[in-house]
Parts: sequence; structure tokens; C-alpha cells
Amino acid sequence: MATRISAAVKTIFKRYPMAANAVVYGTLVTGAEFSQQTITKKILLTNEESSAYDFGTIERYAVLGLGIYPHVYYVWYRWLDSRYVGTATKTIVKKLLLDQFVLTPPLLCAFFVIMSAMERKDDIFEECRKKMIPTFQTSCMFWLPAQTLNFIFIPPVARVVYVGTCAFIWINILVWIKRQKY
Repeated sequence: MATRISAAVKTIFKRYPMAANAVVYGTLVTGAEFSQQTITKKILLTNEESSAYDFGTIERYAVLGLGIYPHVYYVWYRWLDSRYVGTATKTIVKKLLLDQFVLTPPLLCAFFVIMSAMERKDDIFEECRKKMIPTFQTSCMFWLPAQTLNFIFIPPVARVVYVGTCAFIWINILVWIKRQKY
């Protein structure tokens, strides 16, 4: 039974790699927001007006997690893996630097701006201006070690799923940062 399921999953990822990666990544990102709300509203019992789930926010994370980020990652990692092949230290360092300092800043800016636009804020750039630097610093501490493991041990076909798994943790951090007042 497990072998049949494994074969089916491999077939789906082979035939529809972008869609399969989007579903897995989107589920993990949306689940991260859901878990964050569960922790803050149900377990920690914050003094928020309502302990009900904010499904509007969960939907916004689903838009990013299903519709934007996995597609960017899929194309990015295909390009990165075709341009820098192997696991030699020099190759890994190049991938890490490109990933963290070329891809990450625009993705973080996009996160704050797109979320602000979906939240219908008057100044969709305000949160990005205030939170970009501390968020990027935090992302370096989280993603550099995570991506080192990714580029050394994870086969290219599984990169987006691995990043999605790490993103479950990272989105919990990002959601916490987003909720902070700066």
C-alpha cells in the first residue's frame, strides 16, 4: 500500500511538478498561519477581541503560498541547479549567496507589499519600510543553515517541498514579525 502511494506521488510530481509543489508548499504556508492563530488565539489566549480564526488572513497566506511563492521557487531552483551543479563547497556557497542576497530581498518585499495590498492598507509600502531590515536579518539566521542542508542533501526535485517544510517554521516566524508593532 505504501509503495503504491509513493509511486503515485512520484508520478504526480513528475507529470505536474509545478502544481504538485504549489499544493504542498501552499498547504504548509497556509497551515503555518493556521497554527500561528491556533497558538495565539486558542493556546496562549491573548487579549484579542475574538478567539475565532481570522479566515481572511488565512486566505491571504493561501494566495501567497499557492499562487506566488512556489512558482517562483520552482523556476528559481531549476535555474540555480542547472547553473551551479553539484555539492562542492564553492558551489554551495554560490547558491547560498544568490539565494539569500538575490532572491530573498524581493520575496520579503513582495510579502509585505502584497499582504498590505490584500489587507487594503492605505500605504502598502509602510510595513515593508519598517520591517524589511529586521526580517531580512532574521531570515539570514534561519535560511542560511536551512539552505545549506537543502543544497547539500536534498535532491533538486524535492527542493520546493523541502523549502515548504522549512517555510512552515519560517512563516510562523514571519507571521510573528508581521504582527509586531515597529
